[in-house]
Amino acid sequence: MSVTSAAAARATVYGYPRQGPDRELKKAIEGYWKGRVTADALHATAAEIRRSNWRQLADAGVNEVPTGDFSYYDHVLDTTVMVGAIPERHRAAVDANAIDGYFAMARGTQDVAPLEMTKWFDTNYHYLVPELGPNTVFAADSTKQVAELKEALAHGLAARPVLVGPVTYLLLAKPAPGVPADFQPLTLLDRLLPAYAEVLADLRAAGAEWVQLDEPALVQDRTPADLNAAERAYRDLGALTDRPKLLVASYFDRLGDALPILAKAPVEGLALDFTEAATANLDALASVGGLPGKRLLAGVVNGRNIWINDLQKSLSTLGTLLGLADRVDVAASCSLLHVPLDVTAERDIDPQILRWLAFARQKTAEIVTLAKGLSRGIHTITGELTANRAALASRAASPITRDPAVRARTEAVTDADARRSQPYAERAAAQRARLGLPLLPTTTIGSFPQTGELRTARADLRAGRIDTADYEERIKAEIREVISFQEKTGIDVLVHGEPERNDMVQYFAEQLTGYLATQHGWVQSYGTRYVRPPILAGDISRPEPMTVRWTRYAQSLTEKPVKGMLTGPVTMLAWSFVRDDQPLGDTARQVALALRDEVHDLEAAGVSVIQVDEPALRETLPLGAADRPAYLAWATKAFRLTTAVVRPDTQIHTHMCYAEFGDIIQAIDDLDADVISLEAARSHMQVARELATRGYPREVGPGVYDIHSPRVPSVEEAAELLRTGLKAIPAERLWVNPDCGLKTRSWPETRASLENLVAAARTVRSELSAS
Repeated sequence: MSVTSAAAARATVYGYPRQGPDRELKKAIEGYWKGRVTADALHATAAEIRRSNWRQLADAGVNEVPTGDFSYYDHVLDTTVMVGAIPERHRAAVDANAIDGYFAMARGTQDVAPLEMTKWFDTNYHYLVPELGPNTVFAADSTKQVAELKEALAHGLAARPVLVGPVTYLLLAKPAPGVPADFQPLTLLDRLLPAYAEVLADLRAAGAEWVQLDEPALVQDRTPADLNAAERAYRDLGALTDRPKLLVASYFDRLGDALPILAKAPVEGLALDFTEAATANLDALASVGGLPGKRLLAGVVNGRNIWINDLQKSLSTLGTLLGLADRVDVAASCSLLHVPLDVTAERDIDPQILRWLAFARQKTAEIVTLAKGLSRGIHTITGELTANRAALASRAASPITRDPAVRARTEAVTDADARRSQPYAERAAAQRARLGLPLLPTTTIGSFPQTGELRTARADLRAGRIDTADYEERIKAEIREVISFQEKTGIDVLVHGEPERNDMVQYFAEQLTGYLATQHGWVQSYGTRYVRPPILAGDISRPEPMTVRWTRYAQSLTEKPVKGMLTGPVTMLAWSFVRDDQPLGDTARQVALALRDEVHDLEAAGVSVIQVDEPALRETLPLGAADRPAYLAWATKAFRLTTAVVRPDTQIHTHMCYAEFGDIIQAIDDLDADVISLEAARSHMQVARELATRGYPREVGPGVYDIHSPRVPSVEEAAELLRTGLKAIPAERLWVNPDCGLKTRSWPETRASLENLVAAARTVRSELSAS
């Protein structure tokens, strides 16, 4: 068996970055939204990106390319279209124009709200949440999936369509508006499976030999009902006669209780993560007797981080797997959507360090090398193995990775360093006296629109077309405009708008030792929103203040409090490519101490409100419940270590967005922040109810303005959300704010929305005073 499976080993991937080498897709889509790009031109750009991706993969030696992983916005939204689960409020738009209706579901319109958006498992990718109910009728539409398969086949490529699996799709869904909150979308499985059966038949007719069904939800702790649904789903799909071969894929963690179910299911293949979950999945696979007669896709190359693979270690894992399946193929642990495209585009990183890094193209080469070594023998890849060992040794020995002073300071941290000097109730009284805010105080989350002029100014500075003094005058002018607008609008706690910041993590990473910044390392966060996660390569320290100067300048322009704005330690890790050579908790403490110095300097400069954002606290939560207590312990301590240095009358805020918060309410409490703002507009104040149910005692700002949509909420809409929030949170503890920062919005939208937000707060204040 091992000889046969080794000889047959092939290289493949689950998915590839969608944006193009210069983010051509983003530019085409945004041009289409603005009416500058036609639908035909948009589709042509997308087709060229797909063709280029497939050609790159094939030229690198990948034997089977994925199709269907490409998306104009989100692959879960694509699945919603594929199964016909269009919300009723979007039906007319979809029927009138498919692509415009698609974008209406993603972004909303002035008249119709979009689908809710939240994080894709424990990544920083956002998906659009399906809305389902007992009256949902599914209807298969395989147009996209079939068309993209035919494109790949027309290029002469072996292709494998990739779909979100039916169980994961339902487990990711939520009850539609008006449907009882306790409705379980998984009860729709028997109604959904015929739609999948039709799509599978269409793909087979179009030439698919294999179809991959992604079921990452099965790596989470699942109930007996969930596991029973998985068993039924793959029993029924496997029993179909008119279908391709089925490959069920899991990733992000160990498969757990679902493994024996899928191992016995009448499907032809299974894909497992053998990176961080290598030992657990190896042991589990052996315990069920392997996968005799089945294909195994071994995800031995990390699809979520950018460090080079240890090829010798991966070959050892693959060698063990040879005896556990009929055929073993080599893959990344998940879609390469989560990493940048090509490390060779980086010109500003030391070539010695570049040897340690692997983006999507380099990971593809690693996969091909491993498949070659497995199928043809290690002697065929001796050169690659020698270079790989040298690069790994270079990184381990580099002085970049270890700073004795940072390590000594980190080891000296005590529990007392992470505790405020007074309990919350006493702090709250001191803060009210110092700040003098009205009932239902208004604020924003931090950033204001990043205009084309600001981006041009930063580019001009980098290119030497303007000098530092000219650039700083432009930043000052933007801060003056932001402060003036907020004062005229009547916002109570102001922000400086962050015009000098390119990204909420990258900005700080560029000023901290131990981080590396990329120029072209773009990764999709949602839709056309791309970020460049910095690379956390070594020990972290702060050479000098990072934000004090601009915050002090903004405060000099107004008598109202201006918030100091920082990104928290967990988010600095989660939205970076973090080092993998030490525990995350150790790295978090290093970042927390660097930020603690910044908090101290902000307070010393007279800042009375300091916001330390932790939107990634929930997304980084381990998928398995057994691993969560340890994570939450170091994560919440890192936040407190950052903030506990301030006086009682300095108000600490934090912010979180676009995640499910119900299972981390205790951790939110453990942060000991004075005020927390959270996404709530798309979820209709669900988080406020969750906080109230758990007895959360501090001040809360559930968002009343959905900033991820271009629509401007009316005064009454925002007021009604506030009234809903007041049913859960007392008025003396309720703030009024948007869901998130305003960086991605235009100034006209921002002005109108914030004016309506302030008007709504005044309306509800009047109602409260009259009652």
